[in-house]
Amino acid sequence: MTENPHVTQIAAQLAAVIRLTVPPAEMRTVVGPAITELMKTVAAQGVGPAGPWFIHMFRMTPAAWEFEIGVPVKSPVAAAGRVKPGGLPATRVARTVHHGGYEGIGASWGEFDAWVEANGHKPAADQWDVYVVGPESGPDESRWRTQMNRPLLG
Repeated sequence: MTENPHVTQIAAQLAAVIRLTVPPAEMRTVVGPAITELMKTVAAQGVGPAGPWFIHMFRMTPAAWEFEIGVPVKSPVAAAGRVKPGGLPATRVARTVHHGGYEGIGASWGEFDAWVEANGHKPAADQWDVYVVGPESGPDESRWRTQMNRPLLG
């Protein structure tokens, strides 16, 4: 289930990121370790986290997904290991919120992208999910919330 989509202008957000390119089947094995590495790095540098973590998808093919796993920071992070400075851009986005477990996000993206096009918007190629409430809040997946963002062209 998703909330009613809307269009909004967002400000740029500084972040610490780890960029990865992996086969889709490896997502479950790479996300957890990357989040742990990000959180340890931003805590050690005293710059965050300044909000919930996110996944910014740049390219998705059947063979490989290219994306960044990131966490907002209060000030720029210094590069350390796989962690690099990065961020989310200031831009106009279509936005909604997925309610429920992560296995339903793919279907929610399909519905959301259909709404974007049906309402005359031109989507950019990238997209990102912000994991606002997840497993750390408890096992009841009906309480989990994932903000979905699709940048718009024009």
